[in-house]
Formats: sequence, structure tokens, C-alpha cells
Amino acid sequence: MSRYNGLALESVGGQIYDLCKDQHGCRYLQKKLEERNPEQVHMIWLETNQHVIELMTDPFGNYLCQKLLEFCNDDERTVLIQNAAVDMVRIALNQHGTRALQKMIEFVTTPTQIGMIINALRFQVVELIQDLNGNHVIQKCLNKLSALDAQFIFDAVGTNCVDVGTHRHGCCVLQRCIDHASGEQKVWLIAKITEHAPILVQDPFGNYVVQYIIDLNEPTFTEPIVRMFKNRIGQLSRHKFSSNVIEKCLRCSQEPSRDMIVEELLSPGEIERLLRDSYANYVIQTALEYATPHSKYRLVDAIRPILPAIRSTPYGRRIQAKIQAFEGRGSANSSGQVTPADPTQGQIPLRPGHNRAMSNNTSIIAPGGAFGNGLNGGLNGGMPPRGNQASYPSSSNLTVPPPGPQSQRMPQFGYNSPQRTNGGGGGDGGAAAAVGDAGAGDAQWL
Repeated sequence: MSRYNGLALESVGGQIYDLCKDQHGCRYLQKKLEERNPEQVHMIWLETNQHVIELMTDPFGNYLCQKLLEFCNDDERTVLIQNAAVDMVRIALNQHGTRALQKMIEFVTTPTQIGMIINALRFQVVELIQDLNGNHVIQKCLNKLSALDAQFIFDAVGTNCVDVGTHRHGCCVLQRCIDHASGEQKVWLIAKITEHAPILVQDPFGNYVVQYIIDLNEPTFTEPIVRMFKNRIGQLSRHKFSSNVIEKCLRCSQEPSRDMIVEELLSPGEIERLLRDSYANYVIQTALEYATPHSKYRLVDAIRPILPAIRSTPYGRRIQAKIQAFEGRGSANSSGQVTPADPTQGQIPLRPGHNRAMSNNTSIIAPGGAFGNGLNGGLNGGMPPRGNQASYPSSSNLTVPPPGPQSQRMPQFGYNSPQRTNGGGGGDGGAAAAVGDAGAGDAQWL
């Protein structure tokens, strides 16, 4: 950098394009841009605007482009966008280009600039969404553009909701689309997802999308989804990912829908098969908590003859505890006496980690990394989260300080459910990937 100290920009005229691709030269030019001198900004723009595609994808040049987009005027910025539009998709897919392009989208101000961005990206939205770098460009468009201007994104993801929703990055973008869509756009988009819900719920990523809609707690959205599962409740309850969606339906749907779910769980010969299934037994446990009173009595009556055969199993003991707690409350209500609550009754321990797919199948890999565990999270209805949640020290590892001269209150150790990191994902179904502008970075010194 020392050779550029105190060097006037005019003295490097004709060399600016080459300096952009040099570490120290790029740093020098960024400094000049930060001086906010319109003449200097224009001089740099003159020698770089024809090379914007190459510079946006250059390890050093992309930082210069980000600074230039920030400090140039609208007319200069329009030319930069126009020149980049020729190969904008390739820029978006590039690890350096995605940063510069997100900055370009951030600074669009005129309808002309917005129109050029839309026309350059509109025909390859799905490809961009499924790309590690490109998905951040689409998310930047959702954050920056109005819902009307983002219609090209909603059209693409709605028409291809299975391809998008079952993809590692796509499931996150689809949830963000639900967030940003307004009015009729949201209704249309959710209707498209609902149409394919039976497929999506059996996918390690797609199930998050359906759960996200259920978590909106809008009966106009939830009830059509539950109806799509009619005559499939038993099958979906035995699947690792869809079983979690069925549980969520039991928690969030209206009473007639919950009755329909329980009715199918009670189909002849079905209840024992479900009780012994490594995933479906959790659906039964959730039904014992959230079913309507009449359905709950029917469940208990159907389960009671099977209890002796499963009492020695972990899931059998949990189900027995729930039934005993339920019957205890019932007898207390009928006698007018209050039965002291046992805090251990009705609690379901963590569901152990299972391989994906139907019970006893181990052919599909469960999601990992920032995508969570693919299961319902949260302490809903006394049920701790299952799967790869944060671990907590056992009581045996907690030390209590020796008594002091005065009586002290014993420390209380609470259980705090860890929050799923979904930018959007929001809720149990939302944290499939880091969302937002994770791929973006401001221009910075190298």
C-alpha cells in the first residue's frame, strides 16, 4: 500500500481497470471512492463500467464494485446494472459475484433499474434458488423489492413448489416467499403448496415448509392441509418426517380435523401397529394430549387392552403414564376431589435419533448442519424437543453451594428450549438453513 500513499488518482489514469484486480490497488481505489468526490468516482466509473461482469466475479474487483455501486449516482448505477444484466445469472452463481450482485440489488432505486434486474433473473429463478450462492440473490430480491415486483419469484416457486420445497436451500427460500407475499399472492402460493403437501411432508426439507404454514395458525390455511391427509393418516404417522407434521396437525387444527385424525388412528387393526411403530407411537402420545375429550376416551379404550403387551417397552411406559394421568384427572373431576399433580406424568422424553424414511428403513440420510433435526421442536404440550437439540447438564452435575450463616433459597434450574435458527423459518418447520443475506458482504479491506 505504501507506493500508493498520497498518490493522486489522476496519476493512475488509464491503469484503474488493472488496479481493480490487484490487492493493494483495489484497496487504494476503495479509499478514493470513500472520499466521496464525484469527479473521482466518475473517473473510476469511466474505466470500469465496461468490465463490470469480470470485476464483480474477481476476488478483489468485487469489493471495488460494491464500493462503486454505493457511491456512484443513479445514472452511473443504471449503466452498471445494464452492463451486468448481460450475464447476471452467472454473476449470481459465483462466490464473489453473489456479494457484488446483492449490493447492486440493495442500491436499486428507479423502476428502470428494478426492471433490468427482474428481466435478467426471471427465467432462471429455480436454478438460482437451488444454488449455494444464487439463493442469497433471490432472498435479497425478496427483501428489497416490493411484493408486486417480486411476482416473478412467486410465480416460479409456486409452479415448481415440489422441486423448490424439497431442496436444501429451496425450502428456506419458499418460507421466505410466504413471509413476503401479500394478499392474493400468499393465498395462491399456499394453495400450490397444499396441493402437494402429501409429497412434501415425507421429505426431510419439504416437511419444514408444510409445518411453517401450519404454524401460521390460520384455519383457512391449516384445514385444507389436514384434508389433504385424509385416508393417509396411518401411513404418514409411520414416516419419520410426516409423523411430525401429523403431530402438528393434532396440536393446531380445529376439532373436526382432530377427530378425523383420531378416527383414522382407530381404524381396525391399526392402533396396535401404530403403538409399536418407532415414529407413530409419538403421534398416539400427542393424540392423547390434544384429541377432543370424546376422541380421547375412545383412544384410551382402544389402547387399554394392548397395554399389557407393551408395558415393558419405553414407549409403552410413556403411554401408560399418560393414560393414568388422564384417568386420574377424570376420576378427580367425577369425585369432586383434586388429585395432586405428578410432574413426571405425561412427560415424553426426547425421541431418540432415527434414520429417515419409513420405520425399519434406513436408506435416506437425515438433514444435518444448520438444518436442525427435521423434527418438531419446542416444549409443546409438555413434550420436550426430539433429536439434535442442545444438551443440558444432568442434576448430578449441578453443585449446590454449602449453606451459609443465613437460610438461602435453593437455586432453581429451569429448562429453556433452544431456539431454532431460521431466519425464517421460523417455528418448528422453519430452520432449514441460514437465510437472508448470508452470502452478502460489504466492501471491506482485504
